Amino acid sequence: MEYRVFCLFAIALIVGSFSSAHGQAALTQEQCTVQPVARVNCGESGITPTQCFNKGCCYDSSDPDAIWCFYARPNDECLL
Repeated sequence: MEYRVFCLFAIALIVGSFSSAHGQAALTQEQCTVQPVARVNCGESGITPTQCFNKGCCYDSSDPDAIWCFYARPNDECLL
């Protein structure tokens, strides 16, 4: 039970510490390291990197055949 409380507290702290203009924290390179085949689309076709980041998503256009604006990798440590 204490582990769940700790995870919920940690999540609350992380959410509360978002600092960008749109209320979202910058994502780390580690969070955005998602295999192209595992990416989940976070934006419409033609979205710019700025628009993507403002939605709280990752942007990587290095693979023309993959989704460029995508959700970050989930945190596996605190799954309830």
